[in-house]
Amino acid sequence: MSFNRIALGVEYDGTAFRGWQTQQPEVRTVQSCLETALAQVANHAVTVHAAGRTDAGVHAVEQIVHFDTTAQRSERAWMLGTNVNLPPDIAVRWAQPMDSSFHARFSAIARHYRYQIQMAETRSALQRDRAVWIHADLDAERMRRAAVALVGEHDFSSFRAVACQAKSPIRRVHYLNITEQHRILTLHIGANGFLHHMVRNIAGVLLAIGRGQAEVEWTTQLLALRDRKQGGVTAPPQGLYFIRADYPAHFALPQLAINAIQ
Repeated sequence: MSFNRIALGVEYDGTAFRGWQTQQPEVRTVQSCLETALAQVANHAVTVHAAGRTDAGVHAVEQIVHFDTTAQRSERAWMLGTNVNLPPDIAVRWAQPMDSSFHARFSAIARHYRYQIQMAETRSALQRDRAVWIHADLDAERMRRAAVALVGEHDFSSFRAVACQAKSPIRRVHYLNITEQHRILTLHIGANGFLHHMVRNIAGVLLAIGRGQAEVEWTTQLLALRDRKQGGVTAPPQGLYFIRADYPAHFALPQLAINAIQ
């Protein structure tokens, strides 16, 4: 039986999901909703593989996924047919046939995230699930100085979840930029890969530094300690967005989220 491999670009609001990965049947996850919708179009069960698993409450601008199917459908049919069967908080943005060498997770050479923090005297009704609310100003310049130490190849043991199952804590951070607009502070980060909770733990450390609760040198010290117990509080999930994964150029995937990077 001949299989076709299809890649999708998927956007979702993670607020009402218990994360990406399928769990118990009664647990609402992005993967389970997407597989159910795709099965309606393919007329058979479908297993979806993603570039990066996201936690409960985490959003995606362009999650890259793939699946194998025996069905013959056009790119437009995969996109529109799947969207008809999806809940409103998930949308397929594009579909593209791929050769069998492509894998959404293992072919990725880099991943990009952003973390949004709203600085305001009072909480926002509109931003409550889009950014983390901080009712005091943060010192963005202190945070930028602290972020410099995290760029490059390091042992990120102090920034990984205790339950992280990655074989190695070594990762290369390509950039970590901090911008501010309309009192929204945004951390932009890209790396060759991320450990479990790595972005949220980095955000938690930088938040403490921005509040003046820790010194700028704390990031350097934590890298040297290689001990999660010495790290800061894990920042809340609602400010975190998976932006996109990068792949070798020969795969020629669409790049809708490219303007959201850095």
